[in-house]
Amino acid sequence: MHSFLTLSRAILFVTVTSVSASSFFSVPLTKFAPPNSYLAGLPDADRARAAVLKSFTCGGPKTVLASNLAYSYYTISVGVGSPPTYYNLIVDTGSSNTFVGTGTPYVKTSTSIFTHEKVNVTYHTGYFRGLEYLDRVTLAPGFVITNQSIGDALSYADFEGVDGVIGVGPVGLTEGSLSTNVNELVPTVMDNALSQGLITKEILGISFAPATSYNDTNGALTYGGIDSSLYTGEITYIPVTTTFPASAFWGINVTHATYGSATTVIPKSTAGIVDTGTTQIVLADDFFESYMNAIPGAKLNKTAGLMYIPETSVSKIQPLNFTIGGTAQLIPIGQNAAWGLPTNEQYGVVTHMGANSGEGLDFIIGQKFMERYYAVFDTDNNRVGLALYVSFFPLYLIFSSG
Repeated sequence: MHSFLTLSRAILFVTVTSVSASSFFSVPLTKFAPPNSYLAGLPDADRARAAVLKSFTCGGPKTVLASNLAYSYYTISVGVGSPPTYYNLIVDTGSSNTFVGTGTPYVKTSTSIFTHEKVNVTYHTGYFRGLEYLDRVTLAPGFVITNQSIGDALSYADFEGVDGVIGVGPVGLTEGSLSTNVNELVPTVMDNALSQGLITKEILGISFAPATSYNDTNGALTYGGIDSSLYTGEITYIPVTTTFPASAFWGINVTHATYGSATTVIPKSTAGIVDTGTTQIVLADDFFESYMNAIPGAKLNKTAGLMYIPETSVSKIQPLNFTIGGTAQLIPIGQNAAWGLPTNEQYGVVTHMGANSGEGLDFIIGQKFMERYYAVFDTDNNRVGLALYVSFFPLYLIFSSG
């Protein structure tokens, strides 16, 4: 569920449908500060997450602030129970169950209803197992969901420094998470917010921004719509792909990708996903090799799991161009120590998946991409939207619709 890479700069070229927002409510996102050694394992964690994802088998808008945690993922404060206990939860579009207890224990109150179900969810390098309850969930003042499924994590792995996960992926990802009713779908927080009249559209807008410190409240989630103050220009909408397994997530098709004007990275239409729970931009191994070979002197640091870029090539980095999507390509050198990297060497944000293309999920557009773009996850219309982040000055990335 965690991995990392920060982008440099980017250019956005889009031809899309314009949209506007009405009233909204924002919630803060927070970044977490684990030990430095935590970041060193994130590239491997991203590849492990990709393997798990590929193995998958089948009112008015409200905006809240979000915080960036150790350059690796975003969290929000969520209240559970009455009176609520507040938990720091990872925002994850690549899963759909919500659970607490990996840090602050689940506090049961008069609103906690045990369903007599066990719940079990496996992530890329972590998991949680526990009991399912229905409870009150406070996403913001006056924005309270009743009878929301909450996992009480009794055993878990790889959730250092946080209290759990708020899953905002498609509801189909919850299938198989319950012990007795294995085929039952567990309504997500977005499903229940819609059914209980808190929102009128099942749309989630997400704004992340490049972190300037280990714990940085610099993002926002909008439940039930979009916040037009958080992006510039128009939103490009891409239908969710029909290619499995990417279609089970927030998956989209990229029809072509190049590095600069001459090197083809993705030669034909292929499917991948947009995922807040992955930090880096992850490419299938054959795509990544084409990309790396186009940068003079670049090579894979197998220990770090990141691509080393010699100083002589840094100033010559070319745009990474996607027909739908893209990203800047350098980790800020000031963050190397947090990754366990040499402090005088440059590394890239794009990494390899651990498998070649052609398996139905050939790329992951992770958090570091979304730190440059406003992202819209539209369940009502089964599509993903992207627009340029309002405060971002473009330079390296070319993003075009095609």
